[in-house]
Amino acid sequence: MSKTTNKYSPEVRERAVRLVLDNPGQHESRWAAIVSVSAKIGCAANTLNEWVKKAEVECGDRAGVTSEMAEKMKALERENRELKQANEILRKASAYFAPALIAASGDCPAAGRSSTAGPRHDRLHRRTP
Repeated sequence: MSKTTNKYSPEVRERAVRLVLDNPGQHESRWAAIVSVSAKIGCAANTLNEWVKKAEVECGDRAGVTSEMAEKMKALERENRELKQANEILRKASAYFAPALIAASGDCPAAGRSSTAGPRHDRLHRRTP
């Protein structure tokens, strides 16, 4: 996905959107207002229509995802992807080191002992008389 440069400054966009939204009685329809304003600033009518829809979403007049929420979702998706990669690395590392740990635990006298065994069942902690 390529990133295009914005030909119009944010101020021009805001002014064009305001001209469309603040003067509903000057034109017979909203589309007529969009066509009129887009001709004055030199952009395509569909472009200005998208700007108007986005402005309505931002102020809550139209259903949709705001820019702030979209940024948060993007950051959370990135973090989720990084955590999945970290988990995969840890999973592979544990699989790699598991044979060595199992072999080392065979020498340990506590190997195979239940983790719930009490002190009197534990040969390591029993006092000698």
